[in-house]
Amino acid sequence: MTDPTEATAATGATPGRRADREADPFRATRWSPRVRWRLAPWWLRVMLVFAGARAITTVFVLTLASVQGANPWTAAKPGYFEFANMWDARWYQIILLSGYPSALPQTADGHVAENAWAFMPVYPAFVGMLTWLQVPWNVASVVISLAAGLGAALVFHRLMSRFLEPDRAMFAVVLFCVAPVSPIMQFGYAESLGYLLLATALLLLVDRRYGWLFPVIALWSFTRPGALAFALTLGLHWLWRWWRRRDDPFPMRERVLAASVTVFAVVFGFGWLLVAAIGTGDLHAYTDTELAWRAAYIGYGELVPFTAWFESGGWWLGQPLGTIAVVALVIGFALVLVMPAVRRLGVDIRLWSASYALYLLAVFFPQSSVFRIASPLFPLLGALAVPRARWYRWSLVVLFLALQIGWLLIAWGIDGRDWTPP
Repeated sequence: MTDPTEATAATGATPGRRADREADPFRATRWSPRVRWRLAPWWLRVMLVFAGARAITTVFVLTLASVQGANPWTAAKPGYFEFANMWDARWYQIILLSGYPSALPQTADGHVAENAWAFMPVYPAFVGMLTWLQVPWNVASVVISLAAGLGAALVFHRLMSRFLEPDRAMFAVVLFCVAPVSPIMQFGYAESLGYLLLATALLLLVDRRYGWLFPVIALWSFTRPGALAFALTLGLHWLWRWWRRRDDPFPMRERVLAASVTVFAVVFGFGWLLVAAIGTGDLHAYTDTELAWRAAYIGYGELVPFTAWFESGGWWLGQPLGTIAVVALVIGFALVLVMPAVRRLGVDIRLWSASYALYLLAVFFPQSSVFRIASPLFPLLGALAVPRARWYRWSLVVLFLALQIGWLLIAWGIDGRDWTPP
C-alpha cells in the first residue's frame, strides 16, 4: 500500500489540492487567458485591442519608412514621427504656424491653387495645445491622433453594443482597429478626431439624446467634412420617427428638439464655407480650393453636383465602362444597406451610411484618397462582425492587415513624383 506522503512527494501536490481539483475539475481552466479576457472590463479589452492593432501597424510603418527615399517631406529612411507627418499633415502644421491666407493663392494660369482653406482648424488647435507645452509638432500630432482614435474605438464599442451581443460588438471594434486605412489613426491627420465625433453623434442619436448633439455637431463642423451629411441623417431620422409615432411614441418635446438640431446641423454644415468666404472675401473660396485638388486629374472646372464620380470613372476606365462601374457601385451599395446583417444595426446607422454615401456621390472626385474619405462608413463594420466562426474572423483580420500593407504601399509611401495621396 502506497504512503500518501510518498504520492504527494511524487506529484508535487498536497492531498488538499488534489481533493480541490477532483471536486472542481474546471478550476485549472477557470483563470485561463480566455476566461480572464472575458472577465476583463469592456473598456480594458477595447484599449488592449487598440494598442495591439497600433503596435502591428507601427511595425508595418517602420518597415516602410526604412526603405523610404528622400522626398519633399523627409530625408531618406525617416524616423517614425517624421514619416507619420507627410502629405496633408504638413498643411495642418502650416495652419498652426501661419493661419489661413486672406488672399487665395493663384496658379500661373489664374486658377485657385491648393491652400490651407481645404483643412479645418480644430485638429491643429488640439495639436497646438501640446506644442505649447514644448512637445514637437511631429510627436504632438501623433499623440492627438492616437488619443482620439482610442476614444473613437471606445465609443464605437458602446454604439455596437446597442445592436450586437458582447462578443460581436468587440469583434466590430477589432475590425475598426485593423481596418485597411486604420494607420491614419496614428498619423498627423484629423481623421481620428472625426471618427470620435461621428461615433459620439451616432450614439447620441441612437439613444435619442438630441440636446447633446449641438456641441458635438458644432465641433465636428470645423474638424472634418461630413456634418452636412449628418444633417440629412437627422432629417431622415425625424421623418422616420414621425412615420412610426404610433408604434414608437414621438413626443412633441422630442419633435421640436430633433427638428432644432437638424436645422442647427444644416447651418453648421455650411459653417466652414462661410468662414472661408468671410476670411477671403470670396464666396467660392472653399469650393474652389477643393476643386484645385482634382485639377491634376481632369483640369479646372466648376463644382457640378453628382458629376464627379462619372468624370472619375471616365478618367480611370474610359467610357462607357466608367459610367457602368459607377452605376453598379451605387446599386451594389444600396443592396448592402438592405442585407439582414446591416439591418440589425438599426435604422440610424443605415440612414447615416446612405446620407454620407449620397454626400460623397454629390461632391467628391474619387482617386487614391477615396479609401480614406469613405472611412466614415466604418459603422457598417458591425455587419461584418455578425458571423462567429473562428476561421471567418481570423481570415477577416488577416485580410484587413494585408489590405493595410497595400494601402500604405500605394497611398502613404512616396515613390518619385507620387500622384497617389492617402
